[in-house]
Parts: sequence; structure tokens; C-alpha cells
Amino acid sequence: MADEDDSKWAIAHVHASFNNTIITITDLTGAETLAKSSGGTVVKQNRDEASPYAAMQMAETVAEDAQAQGVEGVHVRVRGPGGNLQTNPGPGAQATIRALARAGLEIGRIEDVTPIPHDGTRSPKSSG
Repeated sequence: MADEDDSKWAIAHVHASFNNTIITITDLTGAETLAKSSGGTVVKQNRDEASPYAAMQMAETVAEDAQAQGVEGVHVRVRGPGGNLQTNPGPGAQATIRALARAGLEIGRIEDVTPIPHDGTRSPKSSG
């Protein structure tokens, strides 16, 4: 692949909880933010912020911003709530990746960066 050097890649950080979905596209170092969006910017009701529909709308706007800056492909980092909460990401994660691909961005690696405690604080008590 000779053209790999001149194609610009970025990282799409997707934080998908059960209350909201946040998409941030940064350069490969993760230091400079190129585009970002969250559920509240695309839907009116609070309960819809984490929905797959909102995630798709956000991914489309973020992909347009990134492509305007010359980004051709993204590595996706999916992050669930983490900690003592659930480790699997919310409903917006898959919809985001699908919409990014559909918007014309090439998808590189898909990585799970959910924080997992190595025996951190005590878990919430079970109600029962």
C-alpha cells in the first residue's frame, strides 16, 4: 500500500452509556479534537439521547466535519459506562459505527476501551 502515507486517519472515541452517546473525533495522538457531538445536540427529548437514531444523526454530522478536514479513515474506540457499572456499551455504539461507515469513512480497528477496575471501590449494594 503506497497511498497509506498520504491518507489521513483519525480516532473516533465513542462513549456509549445508557443515558447518552458522545462521539469525539481526534487526531491519531488523541490530543487535538477535530469534531465532536453528543445526543443532546440532535434530539429534543432527554430519553432519546442514547437511542440508535440519535447516534446515527451524530455520526453523520461528525463524519462530515472530519471529511471536510481531510480525514479518510477512523479507528473506533468504543467505551461503555465502565467502573462498577455495566461493561457492555449502550445502544448507540453499533449504530454509530454503522453510520460512520455509511458516511464514507473507512473503518480501521475497532477497540473496546471500557475502564475495568482492578479491585477499585466497593460495588453498589444489590437490591433484593
